[in-house]
Amino acid sequence: MPLHKRWRWVGVFSSDLMLCAGDARVGPLPQRWWAVALPDGRLFKGSRGVHLSPGRVLVERVIELQLEENAGFERKSRTPGGNIIWTRKQGGVPARGRVNVGGQTYRVHARGIVDDSDGRHDRHTFWRWSAGVGVAEDGSPVAWNLVDGIHDAPGASERRVWRGDDLVEVDPVEFAPDLSRVAGLAFTPWAERSENVNLLLLKSRYRQPFGAFTGVLPDGTSLREGYGVMEEHDALW
Repeated sequence: MPLHKRWRWVGVFSSDLMLCAGDARVGPLPQRWWAVALPDGRLFKGSRGVHLSPGRVLVERVIELQLEENAGFERKSRTPGGNIIWTRKQGGVPARGRVNVGGQTYRVHARGIVDDSDGRHDRHTFWRWSAGVGVAEDGSPVAWNLVDGIHDAPGASERRVWRGDDLVEVDPVEFAPDLSRVAGLAFTPWAERSENVNLLLLKSRYRQPFGAFTGVLPDGTSLREGYGVMEEHDALW
């Protein structure tokens, strides 16, 4: 039987600064990480001092944020191998606090995405994912969670677009293999967090660039501006 996996990932995005922090466990193996990306291409990252709890992101001496979390939406599905997996996504979550990197303190007043996931994902799992926030052409706030390869059954997926208080499931989306585009959104990277792990029984090839988005969301909403991440994860876990 595949190992039990669970994780919490928080991403916060704006035109001035983007960040993520994660706390995961694959079987008995814990993993924590954080990263901060700046528009000039600098990326700061690490794995120590990460503490995630409801409504809070703390990375000792680096990140201190308060989140206005909500109920989000949940999705439970069955993997190709027949295993049950679960996720809850929150989109457009307000985040406030401060970040200290590169000898400078940044005040954060932005929005983000919270991803909680759990289950016995197949031994080999591959997905592409995009999450972000922005502003529509009419000035309304938007957020999105788009995926291919996990929780992606038509009509029963985790693909969502938040438009103000409205939440819409959208049709399957196609990602460019180089992560330069998803559906009608073009992506321009700032900086990339990547990882290539080979522990014999556990292998992971992971890319997660931060950057800016332009174009049209899958529900037809045109973006005035958008910020977030693309991701590709190929795991043998």
